[in-house]
Amino acid sequence: MPTSFNQSVIDEFRANSGKVGGYFEGGDLLLLTTTGAHSGVQRTVPLGYVRHGDLLLVVGSNLGSDRHPDWFHNLMAHPLVRVELGAEEFEALAVPAEGARRDRLFAHVASVEPGYGEYQRNTTRVLPVVVLERDAGSADEGPAEIASLADKVMEVHVWLRGQLGRVREEVDAHFAAQAAHQGPGEPPAPGLGLQIRQRCLAFCQSLEFHHMTEDAHLFPGVEAHHPHLADVFERLRAEHRTFARLQRELGGHLADIAGADPEAFRAELERMSAELTAHLAYEEEMLLPLLREVPFPPVRPAM
Repeated sequence: MPTSFNQSVIDEFRANSGKVGGYFEGGDLLLLTTTGAHSGVQRTVPLGYVRHGDLLLVVGSNLGSDRHPDWFHNLMAHPLVRVELGAEEFEALAVPAEGARRDRLFAHVASVEPGYGEYQRNTTRVLPVVVLERDAGSADEGPAEIASLADKVMEVHVWLRGQLGRVREEVDAHFAAQAAHQGPGEPPAPGLGLQIRQRCLAFCQSLEFHHMTEDAHLFPGVEAHHPHLADVFERLRAEHRTFARLQRELGGHLADIAGADPEAFRAELERMSAELTAHLAYEEEMLLPLLREVPFPPVRPAM
């Protein structure tokens, strides 16, 4: 669809709390914002969606063409996406379904919206079914209200801990299913290879962004007012460099999780988990008392 047409739909959607006319009138429509796989630029597209129980599904049909849509390539590189649904907006983890689960979900989608079945018949490409998993993280355990920079840092830390915990649970479930499988054919559910990949990637990208922001903005500002903590900030920066290396090593294992050695993968994940947990605890101990008096969002001076 031409970009100008997409933009007109996006504008109408946002102006009318998700209601649009014309081509999409009466249909179930959402807006999906992804981050460019190569450009890093955020792109928004209107997409039809189908619900299946609690799942929110979109299909990379590309009108039945022989190539995946750009938004699919984007979410494979950057799994955290933004979803606008009616008047609601939330962050989600985008996970393409795999194997037999994909086939079951696609059959449901085609039963609700037969046009997708026609698109699949027009191409030899397997149309991906993407589950948009609302990313609640561990918000219930975080600060009830964000009033200070300490609250904001703690909110990010709680999210990181929650995501890391879910990665570990999914890894355990994946390898347990592999170990229990006997004979040829696809391992039994849960088939979590892509889900683990997407969650690990989202976690690592969020951690990297968090550390870059701290190194570039938070640490210099706090250190300028507390020069006696120079050793603390040097330790934190060194740990950031360590995590960057661990993420690269974990990514190497993740490239082929289906054939990964369970013990090696778990050992790498446990090592990263232990070091990250200790790092977050140390950062909270040393920095949160200094940040509790700093309002968030920052108060702009009166002009």
